[in-house]
Amino acid sequence: LAFGSLLGGTMTLIGTPPNIIIASYREGSEAFGLFDFAPVGAAITFAGVAFIALVGWRLTPRRGDESGDDDKLFSVGDYLTELKIPEGSPHAGATLHNLLAESGEDRDVVVLALIRDDKRQLAPSTYKVLQENDLLLVESDTESLQAFLDNTGLELGSQDDSESEEDKTARKSRKKELNEGEVQLTEAVITPESSLVGQTANRLNLRERNGLNIVAVARQGHRLKRRLGDIRFNAGDILLVQGFEDTLTGTLSNLGCLPLAERGLRLGSSRKTLLASGIFIISIVAIVSGWLSAPVALVSGAVAMVLTKLIDAPGAYRAIDWSVIVLLAAMIPVGQALETTGGAELIAGQMLAIGDGLAPSAVLVMVLVGTMLLSNVVNNAAAAILVAPIALSLSAELGMASDAVLMAVAVGASCAFLTPIGHQSNALVMEPGGYQFGDYWRLGLPLSILVTVVAVPMILLVWG
Repeated sequence: LAFGSLLGGTMTLIGTPPNIIIASYREGSEAFGLFDFAPVGAAITFAGVAFIALVGWRLTPRRGDESGDDDKLFSVGDYLTELKIPEGSPHAGATLHNLLAESGEDRDVVVLALIRDDKRQLAPSTYKVLQENDLLLVESDTESLQAFLDNTGLELGSQDDSESEEDKTARKSRKKELNEGEVQLTEAVITPESSLVGQTANRLNLRERNGLNIVAVARQGHRLKRRLGDIRFNAGDILLVQGFEDTLTGTLSNLGCLPLAERGLRLGSSRKTLLASGIFIISIVAIVSGWLSAPVALVSGAVAMVLTKLIDAPGAYRAIDWSVIVLLAAMIPVGQALETTGGAELIAGQMLAIGDGLAPSAVLVMVLVGTMLLSNVVNNAAAAILVAPIALSLSAELGMASDAVLMAVAVGASCAFLTPIGHQSNALVMEPGGYQFGDYWRLGLPLSILVTVVAVPMILLVWG
């Protein structure tokens, strides 16, 4: 998924930031068009996808669950227990909030439903008043559950050997209904920009503030078995949450979480989808026709989405990656300084001395591989800004076509396959995929070599 997104981004001007940056370095009055990158980008994309599909997938790590269980990541039913409010309990007549607060284990025992007179209420309010013989359907590990029972005096529901088949069927049915109706369970991944990063469930009070139950947390492909309330969330963690259908999507968005597609959450109405698609298509047409430059057309499209209320102003601000903007604002002057002070020529001269007598194809390999290695440790847009002036100086010294070396820089900056920090796509799949830092180069290194082998002849063929 991550490598496919990187490969596909090389095919158009707007597919990846380095392409837009490289277009600004092109000599002459005519900038690169929207599809000028397609011949080289399509070639490496098709070659890369074919390699991953036929051979590369065998190089990825295969770490199964230690228990050997290949079922879904969150087997919620295995952690559900029914607890009964016994007759004469001091908690009868008190609120659910008081019960959880007095238990001392309120963040490790999550109340998913309340059953009263065979009627269920999913995600009950913490201010719901409890009655005798109420059943609470809770999610908890064994240790926390025992502490909860000791502190509250509640009893286990009818789950002993004498339980009738009818009761067992009813209990299983209640578990199945946890993600049906107005309240549902869903999985969501925490993005790097999320307000949850670095926080714990105990401090956030998501149940009271957002009506959201955090049922379980997974990291690097495995469910965390630690106390839920003490887990400090990381970017990429997968949360199993319970919430109301009509507000769940908005709540997750405000918290900076992405619902996983397999749960089938509807992320917008069909009308909004058509309107957003139409605005985007108009922006693309404006670019292809030459009416507007790519930055002007796309910013205009973004403003149109705000004006048509497809996205509100706070959402628009959150969608902007301010860290990248600040980084580029700092790096563009550095790239310009390399040109104006002669630094680019000096570095190009050293590269020329090292590669004295090399063929143009070898020079392109040197530029592409050098950019590729740099983009694995710094932002790819910053890598393009740093290497582009050096590549132009090198092409001037050798009398090579400037378009060819710029295309080599564009490809190299966009193909960061060796590390998880080379691109946000790599980082985003690290936790859900259970990958480690060293896993990326196993598939990334042969893929990088393949990209180089395919890209250089294509660049020479198309750009001279």
